[in-house]
Amino acid sequence: MDRLVASDPGLIRLLKAVRIVVALLVCVAVLVGLGLPAPAVVAGGTAAEVFSFAVSDAHGREQALTLAVGLPVGLAAATIATLLPSNRALGDVTCVLVVFLAVYARRFGKRGSDLGVIAFQMFFISFFVHAGPKALPLVSAVVVVGWVVSALVRFVVVRTSPERTLLRLRESFRARLLQLIDSLIEVAGQPPGAAPRETVLRRLRRRTERLHQAALMVQDHLDEGTNDTAVAADVRRRIADAEVAAERLGVVLLGSLGLPGVNPVAHDLTDRLGQARPSERVPLEAAPPEVVRRLKAELRALRVIASRTACNDRGVGLKIVRDRLLGYQEPERLPEAPDAVREVFRTIGELSRALLGIRIALAGPDESPDDAVEAVRSREALQAEEAVLAAEDAAQQVRSRQTEPTSLRRGTRRVAVQAAVASALAILGGELLSPQRWIWAVLTCWVVFVNTSSSGEILVKGYRRVAGTLLGVLTGIGLADLVGHHPPTAFALLILCVFGTFYATATTYALVSFFVTTAVCMLYTLLHSLTPGLLELRLEESVIGAVCAMLAGTLVLPVPTHQRTEEQIREVLDRLREVTGKGVAELSGGRQVDLLERSRTLDAAVDGLRSITQPLRHPITPLRNRRRVTRYVLGLLETAAYHARSLAAMAQQASGRRTIRSDARLRKAADRVDHNLGTLIDRLETSGTKTSAPERRAVRAVEAPSAYPRQAEEPDGTAAEALRHIQRVDEEISGLARPLGVRLGADSEEPSNPRRESDVTAV
Repeated sequence: MDRLVASDPGLIRLLKAVRIVVALLVCVAVLVGLGLPAPAVVAGGTAAEVFSFAVSDAHGREQALTLAVGLPVGLAAATIATLLPSNRALGDVTCVLVVFLAVYARRFGKRGSDLGVIAFQMFFISFFVHAGPKALPLVSAVVVVGWVVSALVRFVVVRTSPERTLLRLRESFRARLLQLIDSLIEVAGQPPGAAPRETVLRRLRRRTERLHQAALMVQDHLDEGTNDTAVAADVRRRIADAEVAAERLGVVLLGSLGLPGVNPVAHDLTDRLGQARPSERVPLEAAPPEVVRRLKAELRALRVIASRTACNDRGVGLKIVRDRLLGYQEPERLPEAPDAVREVFRTIGELSRALLGIRIALAGPDESPDDAVEAVRSREALQAEEAVLAAEDAAQQVRSRQTEPTSLRRGTRRVAVQAAVASALAILGGELLSPQRWIWAVLTCWVVFVNTSSSGEILVKGYRRVAGTLLGVLTGIGLADLVGHHPPTAFALLILCVFGTFYATATTYALVSFFVTTAVCMLYTLLHSLTPGLLELRLEESVIGAVCAMLAGTLVLPVPTHQRTEEQIREVLDRLREVTGKGVAELSGGRQVDLLERSRTLDAAVDGLRSITQPLRHPITPLRNRRRVTRYVLGLLETAAYHARSLAAMAQQASGRRTIRSDARLRKAADRVDHNLGTLIDRLETSGTKTSAPERRAVRAVEAPSAYPRQAEEPDGTAAEALRHIQRVDEEISGLARPLGVRLGADSEEPSNPRRESDVTAV
């Protein structure tokens, strides 16, 4: 069960696919029971499917409102489609207008986007079944039946709520954390002197990334699934704390094994774990054998702690184990071993503290008079930190808003115009190919423009649509030969393909297109009208629609992918500058702020960059050099974001305990990071203008560790650890200078940037 929960956080995709399939089956059963003809059954079943997947509101009241408005919208679209076939020219113009309005409706938020989907899909299905004016009453009746069935299934049969979704998401986070700990146990359990197998490391990387995704999903649903905003904020911070601690445990464990650096431009954190200096690494095998055995035992104990929920974590034995793990936060509790191994034990203590924080946030402190001193200390530290963060000025959370573009510069209008032009071209090409099936080309245009915002994304999605359709046609022909004379099997395969279509929505669009096309093949098999020529026509219409979408996306008001990429890189650098500046300021005794929340904003910006640059990193892109540079830049920013997030977590954990005062090394490194980030941001902001040589600033070069003035370190190594994180951010940011067109200069060439001086020197 944990494997299923971990693979589909919150079971969101599973429940959505089940709800759609159940609505489809019930509606088809009702319409067949009424003795309606096959086209009416297809229209009604599709209506139930559309009303089931198009509504994306979180709360039941909002869902009911969207459904209530969606019924007249769907009926209007179906009515227009049934009345227009007699006038081809008017029908073509109306189709283009419907596409424009459906895409433009995104401007009005989630509900507008949902209503746009309903309008277009109902317009499409009426054309698909070739309903004429005489069939209008029947079409309207089956649409109403589909709407009623969809509502009943949503609110009665397969009910979901934000609270239940959030609970399942939390369970998914726990399951993915357990999987990550299992991978760490597997890494630590390798034979002495043997490096972990590549499959083990790959599994660790994948599970680290999946834990990150689960944490983001939990935090995204907290506001909807929690009535108390204070509790939501507390859980959000504790989830982020646990995720950072788990990632850091993987980093230090692999570091203690002395693993060499892997691919430096890979897209996950643990691919770059070996970039630290070899002199800083001490293999785990150098530790005493009893310490190694103790480490493996404590990892297994950590898994036991993580596997317990708030309702089943009672017991004296469990408390003893938790107190022992919490004790590793104190230097005197660490075993006698090399520094790298001691760091692994300390990180185990940090993750135990983070898990305790999640438990307290969800179920309260549950204080007991026989609690050990380690548990009391950790609980008091968590409560003190929460009190400080709760008192933070709300004004600190407000971000400046840029003026929204107007006219055709507005994203929704631009995409709507592109979709309308592409649909007009698709209608022209589709009708020349087939006067009856041209709507398939328009449908391809529509789906290509859904959830795309740049020319590159349109190109990639169009390619995936064609590739998925081709594979679906080939598979559909083979399945039709096998089950063509057995309708129950064909119907079961049809339902399975519908389920796969919506369950695969979070993966690749090529797989979605494959399931859709295979489902169409099974549908025509049941209607006894499937022919190789019909499938060939569908593929050709899909190619026409994809080509028209690509042409419109690249020639009509295009949004170049590199422009979106530069904008997102600037956003990442802004968030990175804020997190590092505030983190060093808090460690230096400055005002405490919600650093973990700011680090999540940084993570969201990096995720956005990863999504935007997907076309540039696609394996089939002809721009090989740009692909390599994009992967390089993304890898540097992901690494910098990880170390900034670790710095934020460390500063947050140190709240109210000890600060780093007058640390010249940390201030100097933080000042250079701030200067370099400011330089890169200025370069991106002025990328379209020319500047004279004296106005250009240089990125300061990274200094060797020996160049930093030495001073006594904090007893708990906080200063040294913070310096390591800020140095790594410094290295990654300096690596961005060349691909972003900024020269690398000496440290003395530029004065310090005063914009963040108060953040990095606060005492």
